[in-house]
Amino acid sequence: MDPDDLYTLRAQYWLGHYSLCLEEGKSLARRPMSPSLKEERDEFLVRALLALGHTDKVLKEHHSSKSAGIRALVLRAKYETAGDDSATKQSIIGQLQAMLNDPETFTATVQLTACHVFLLHGDMTREALQCVHLGTTMEHLATCLQIFLKMDRLDLAEEQLRFMKQADEDAILTQLCQAFISLATGSSRAEDATYVLTHLTEQYGPSPFLLNCLALASISAGKYDSAEAALKEALAEDTNNSDALVNLCVCYQHLGKEDELNAIVKRIKETHPEHFYVQGLQRVETAIEREGIKYAVA
Repeated sequence: MDPDDLYTLRAQYWLGHYSLCLEEGKSLARRPMSPSLKEERDEFLVRALLALGHTDKVLKEHHSSKSAGIRALVLRAKYETAGDDSATKQSIIGQLQAMLNDPETFTATVQLTACHVFLLHGDMTREALQCVHLGTTMEHLATCLQIFLKMDRLDLAEEQLRFMKQADEDAILTQLCQAFISLATGSSRAEDATYVLTHLTEQYGPSPFLLNCLALASISAGKYDSAEAALKEALAEDTNNSDALVNLCVCYQHLGKEDELNAIVKRIKETHPEHFYVQGLQRVETAIEREGIKYAVA
C-alpha cells in the first residue's frame, strides 16, 4: 500500500476536519496495509479524538496500547485532564522526556506529542523546539516554523518555509505555513494569507480552524465585519471553539459592540476557565480591583 493512501486522512486532520478524519480512518480500516501505515493511521485517529476533546474515550480505549506513539498520546490526554494537579503534570513531562531519550520509543509521533505538551506546560519552548528541530517530516518542519513564530523569530520561520518549499511547495502544510507567515508579517500581507486560506477552504471545505485563520486575516486587514461572519460560521460548527470566541472578542471590541463583547467574555469565562486569555483577563481585572481599593472613598 502506497503511503499516499493516507493523504486524505492527514489532510483532514491538518485542516481541522477532525470528524472527517475519523470517518476516513474507519474507511481505511477495511483496506490491507503495512504495520507501519496502520500504526500511523491509528495515531492520527487518536490525535483527532483528542482534538475533538474526547480525552475520556482515548484514556478508556487506548490505555494499554503497545504503540509508543499512542502511549505518548495517552499521556497527553492525562495531562489535559490533570487540571491543577501540578505533580501529575510534572510526572507526565518526565515520562515523555524518558520516551524521547529511549531509542525504542523515539518516534515522530512521540516527538510531536511531547512538543505539544511542553508548549502547553509553559516555559518549555526551548524543550519543545528540541523535540522537532531535527525532524525530517513535513509536520516536524511545520511545527518548528510555528514555534519560531511563537518566539517572534520571523526570520527563522521564513528559513523553515524555504526548506518546506524545497521539499514540496504544493503540500497542505507548506500552504498553511505560508499563510501563517503572511499573518505574522502583518496587514501588508493579509491578502496573501486570505488567498491561500480561501483556496484551501474551497478545495477541502470550511473547518473551524480554517475559518479562524481566515478571520485573523480579515482582522489584520481591518475587515472586522468579514472576520465576524467567519467566526460565527466557525461557532455554528463548534459552539464553544475557544479560538473563535477569543477572536470574536477582538472583533466586537473594534466594532464597538459592547453588549456583544460582554456576552462573549462571559461565555468564554464559563466554557474555558483555564484558557490563557481568560487567565490573563482575570489577572488584569484583579489588578484593577486592587488598585481601585487604594483610591476608594471611605
